[in-house]
Amino acid sequence: MAKKTAYMGMLVALAFIFSYIESLIPINVGIPGIKIGLANMVTIVTLYTIGVVPAVVLSLVRIVLTGFTFGNLAMMMYSLGGGMLSLLVMVIARKTKLFSITGVSVLGAVFHNIGQIIVAAIVVENSSLFYYLPVLLVSGVVFGVVIGMVGAVLVKRLSGFIQKQDIF
Repeated sequence: MAKKTAYMGMLVALAFIFSYIESLIPINVGIPGIKIGLANMVTIVTLYTIGVVPAVVLSLVRIVLTGFTFGNLAMMMYSLGGGMLSLLVMVIARKTKLFSITGVSVLGAVFHNIGQIIVAAIVVENSSLFYYLPVLLVSGVVFGVVIGMVGAVLVKRLSGFIQKQDIF
């Protein structure tokens, strides 16, 4: 139990640090909400190496911590909407075995953007926010590929270590 707790704590800390680093990287293309998704790399690795439940816990804890530390309640709502939809789609895509880790990452990035737009449209009661979606989807695909490729390398290298350490 101590190993699991320590490992999950390390993953949450890593995702939190990646979220902080990402907050320092300005991506100004005139459309709010475009992010690299560095913390999603930790989610992907968690999903593929130790499972669905730890990935859900990691995502929820990271979103809440990041929201309270770097954002506000609105940002946390958008992140929760996007993050949970993203994770749901990634879990389903992984279970179907139709997609590589990179493909699952792309789907996660795309559906994170869709989830955020849906929450934002509901909150501000304005469906014209969906006009942002094409640009957000393109950025989701681009960054999803990059994060997925790095995540795939990490999964390959960490899987043996995690099994050897008998963490989960």
